[in-house]
Amino acid sequence: MITLTQHSQHQDDSGRADRGGWRHTLGKDVGASLVVFLVALPLCVGVAVASGVPAELGIITGVVGGLVVGLLPGSTMQVSGPAAGLTVLVADTVADHGIGALGVIVLGAGLIQLLLGVLRCGTWFRAISPAVVQGMLAGIGLVLILGQLYPLMGAAQPIGTWAKVTGLPDLVIGAFTTTPGLVALAVGSVTIVVTVLWQYAPARLRVVPGVLVGVVVATTLSLAEGPGLRRIEVGTLHDDLHLPDFSLVNTGVLGAALVFALVSSAESLFSAAAVDRMHNGPRTRYNAELIAQGAGNTICGLLGALPMTAVIVRSAANVQAGARTRAARVLHGVWLLLFVVLLPGVLALIPSAVLAAVLVHSGWKLLGLKGVASLHRRDRAEAAILVLTAGLIVGTDLLTGTVVGLLAAVIKTAWDVSHLSVTVTPRGNDDEVVVLRGNATFLRLPRLLHVLEGLPLTKHVLLDLRGLRHLDQACEQAIDTWAERHRQAGLEVDVVHSSP
Repeated sequence: MITLTQHSQHQDDSGRADRGGWRHTLGKDVGASLVVFLVALPLCVGVAVASGVPAELGIITGVVGGLVVGLLPGSTMQVSGPAAGLTVLVADTVADHGIGALGVIVLGAGLIQLLLGVLRCGTWFRAISPAVVQGMLAGIGLVLILGQLYPLMGAAQPIGTWAKVTGLPDLVIGAFTTTPGLVALAVGSVTIVVTVLWQYAPARLRVVPGVLVGVVVATTLSLAEGPGLRRIEVGTLHDDLHLPDFSLVNTGVLGAALVFALVSSAESLFSAAAVDRMHNGPRTRYNAELIAQGAGNTICGLLGALPMTAVIVRSAANVQAGARTRAARVLHGVWLLLFVVLLPGVLALIPSAVLAAVLVHSGWKLLGLKGVASLHRRDRAEAAILVLTAGLIVGTDLLTGTVVGLLAAVIKTAWDVSHLSVTVTPRGNDDEVVVLRGNATFLRLPRLLHVLEGLPLTKHVLLDLRGLRHLDQACEQAIDTWAERHRQAGLEVDVVHSSP
């Protein structure tokens, strides 16, 4: 889990610090941009490889996230790029529609985001249940771990969740009984161990991100293994960047664009809410941020690159490294662009197992097991929604799991607010007083009818509805039907409503 800390420096919305001139803030921003660049580089490459696309496309998405989204209004500290949360979705989409359709889908997603931002739909994403959000992230984390265990242990990743699950025993046996498996597992394990232990290094050393240290150490050790270890295949930007092919547009592609737009928007705006708690600067303008994300994805689509979201890991690194203005996130895009243009051959040195280890570590953080345990202690029903969402994402797909989770959250909320108290008090020998308090909705209709129909047809009934905060049509019709039947039996029914 990421620890959220406060950043005390105040900023105005133009991105300038309240105190000190641009020379003072520039030094802070340059330093922060280098830290974010070092965090983003291995993640951009790892997300691209895990998504089944060339490594350079991940970096290009990071460049667009810095140079385009970084310059646009919306959020000052949030950093955008390819995210581990979209890895599973992109991989499935590429498998279903081919890499040629990726640009069309991302372009469509960007245009949908622009439309949602113009229609001021950004703030609505804040209304999604936190349990569904946690479940979505946990489900993505599980799928990510399940898939990346295979390259981590030097094996090819099977297609389909069930095949990945059933293949785990053979995967473990192969990892410990074959030389390629042992070597891949060794360098991957070094990556994770160094990344985790780096948080205990002296504060001056921790300026360098642990994930980068892990990648560098493991890659350096892997060079002694020679050509036998599988490494990243690096092409050229000229070959990998391409205009979207609109001849591939069909209903499946359009549906994928809508899913990309909704998922990436939700992840970006959830990240914005978290980043806003990390500093005391200007709050995110959600509709403007949604437009910025849409502009970034539109350009990524035109370039045939990966989709982007705001990424909490990079954003947290940006704040914690002392960034003062949006210049830090723009400069991080400059460093990524210079790297992919001047030093692309460095990527070919990195073993696939090392990037798999980086993504397994990211997937583990997405699980948020401490948050799950805390939620279970506070509200078991919310925890059940989390588990349902995550389980369906693993068992079916991201859209199905999220939609079912949202429906479950809505049903739970409706049930929680439908508190109805029904009190029956005898008054004398011939009268019954029935008092209703709370919310009479269709969810409580069976209980209401059970009480009303259980009243004897020999007494006068006073039905007091003045304590109701809400009476829906289903309950109102049921009460009218019951009262009419009671009157037809020759008995009196008085219904007392609250005054207008």
